[in-house]
Amino acid sequence: MPIRTPSRTTSGDSSPTDEHLQREIMSDTAADSELRIVADDEPLDTPVIAVDETLLHRNIDEMASLARSCGVSLRPHSKTHKSPRIARLQLEAGAAGLTCAKLGEAEVLVAEGGVRDILIAYPIVGELKIRRLLDLTNRAHITVAVDSLEAALALSRAFANSGRVLDVYIEVNTGQDRAGARAGQEAVDLAVDIARMPGLRLSGVMTHEGHAGFSGPDEISTVAQNAGQALVDTAERLRGLGVEVTQVSVGSTPSSWFTPRVKGITEMRPGTYVFHDNNAFRHGRIGPDRCAARVVATIVSRPAPDRAIIDAGSKALALDPSPSHPGHGYIVGHSDATIARLSEEHGVVLLPPDEQGFNVGDRVEIIPNHICPAVNLTDELVIVRDGEIVDRWPVAARGKVREGQFASRNAA
Repeated sequence: MPIRTPSRTTSGDSSPTDEHLQREIMSDTAADSELRIVADDEPLDTPVIAVDETLLHRNIDEMASLARSCGVSLRPHSKTHKSPRIARLQLEAGAAGLTCAKLGEAEVLVAEGGVRDILIAYPIVGELKIRRLLDLTNRAHITVAVDSLEAALALSRAFANSGRVLDVYIEVNTGQDRAGARAGQEAVDLAVDIARMPGLRLSGVMTHEGHAGFSGPDEISTVAQNAGQALVDTAERLRGLGVEVTQVSVGSTPSSWFTPRVKGITEMRPGTYVFHDNNAFRHGRIGPDRCAARVVATIVSRPAPDRAIIDAGSKALALDPSPSHPGHGYIVGHSDATIARLSEEHGVVLLPPDEQGFNVGDRVEIIPNHICPAVNLTDELVIVRDGEIVDRWPVAARGKVREGQFASRNAA
């Protein structure tokens, strides 16, 4: 049976409040979680990622409404979908531009999606990448995140020598302890030095408060808002030194209900919201019925009463763990079944004694723990409307982690 979702609705420029959107999600989460995206009689070669078109539109519209209600710009992170088609839908819904994790993703979105404003939220290091970046800035407005003097100096030399100016954001560490200069004096000192470099224009500060998503439901609001406040305070200190910072940018789907509400935030960069995944269940706002993308798999073996084998292994589901549900994904309609182990092509599902189905040839739909790497493993998304397959969209920016076929083809 196909999943039933509300039709796409908009009402002029009116934006529902944050509280209204949260109530709507939480009420919807309680219902329909057993329904499937693809009708049983639809021919489908598995494993494949199927996307419910109505849910996709709803998720896109909902985040656009949330951004408007918070008074911030929306610059979605495309690493989740890596799709020029979905990037266009986000722009049509009001996004100011897109965010990419890698230069190769940006090249694809510009060439195949017509995107003209992109933040590359990742350091650009090395002569080959800088050369590609220079070429890309001929075709679109590109902003690059930096967090070190070494990376900034190389960019400064290249752009100053070419007679151009590159917009940069300082990446600020507000608690995730990944990349970024630590919020406060460390980030301020770095930003002041970079603001003096020729060929660069310091246009913003940014953080990825991803650590908030790993906190519990009772702590996420505080952790997210503290991260946002640390970023705002850093920007204010820079302005006090005469360094004008126009953009104060945060990015994380789990914290998107909280961080953008901090006064002084100007931009938000959520990514996984377009599909949602098993990780989203943790905080109680999203349930299986709101997950637009699912890996459809087939039962290929039933070697024991308590064990079934699916044709989706680590090459389809990836290996990310999740605190939300045990195992390597949530099997829709079978919450007590556990995908206990993955090899490359096999998924081992452990079954409780009373579990129905899982006969050889049956299909199941799996919500991955982390949708981003799962999408990166597939060449296309199967688009489904009312249970029927209506289109197939290429994941055109998958695997673009270095100079490769796409860049070489353009240079030929």
